[in-house]
This record gives sequence, structure tokens and C-alpha cells, in this order.
Amino acid sequence: MSKVEDFLTKLQEQNLIEAIKLAENNTSGEIRVHIEKTVDKPPLERALEVFYFLKMDKTKQRNGVLIYIAVESKKFAILGDEGINNLVPAGFWDSEKELILAHFKKGEFAKGIELAIKEVGQKLVEFFPYQSNDSNELPDEISKG
Repeated sequence: MSKVEDFLTKLQEQNLIEAIKLAENNTSGEIRVHIEKTVDKPPLERALEVFYFLKMDKTKQRNGVLIYIAVESKKFAILGDEGINNLVPAGFWDSEKELILAHFKKGEFAKGIELAIKEVGQKLVEFFPYQSNDSNELPDEISKG
């Protein structure tokens, strides 16, 4: 596993997109996954750049969550916008990182990401339940850089 194209199969990507759609079904929150080859700065710093590039800071309730992965650098980060970040319990993002890391260490990349998407989705539902006027503000596709 060295190339971005080889990190996830097409089927795994489709399953993750479905997991995002399912997680977003009952919330106004938005979840994105971004995958790129390498990172030459701290992954959280790069995740913040990608967050703004993907316009994730433009959601109405500031409740976007980015799962950022640099495949060849073997680095990743999870970043929540201020709306969700101010509401989740202390240590929530760390527990999500540990969940992903536990699966990454076993080579279960798609499973780790999918489980994190589900848990993040549950927190988004808790704090940002679906309203009848909610719209999908961001694409569900996995972005690549």
C-alpha cells in the first residue's frame, strides 16, 4: 500500500460514501474524507488547510468534520469545526483517532474510517439533529489531493 489509488478499493470507497450518507441522514452535520499521498507538515495543520479548501467552514451551523489521511506519510487527523468541536466531550477526537489507528495498524483502513464515520455521525445527531429544512451542504464523495 503506497499509492493513494491503492489505499481503498472502489467498493470500499463506495461503502464509505454510503456510510457518510447514512451518518448524515439524521443530522445537519457534514462529514468528509480527504486522502492524499504525502504531508510535509503536521497532519492537523494540513487537515485545517484542506478543511478550508473544501469550504467545510461554510456550513450554516459550523458542524463539519474532516477525516484527513496522508497515505504514504502514514499520518492522519480528524478535525471538527467550532460548532461540533465546542459540544463534543473532552477527548472525543482522541478516541476517534485511536479507533482509526487500531484498525490502520491491522491494515483495516476502510473499517477504521467507516467506524469513525459512524461514531462521528452519532455525535452529530446528538448535537445537531435533522431538521426538515436541512440540506446536504457538502458533497459526500471522498476527495483526493
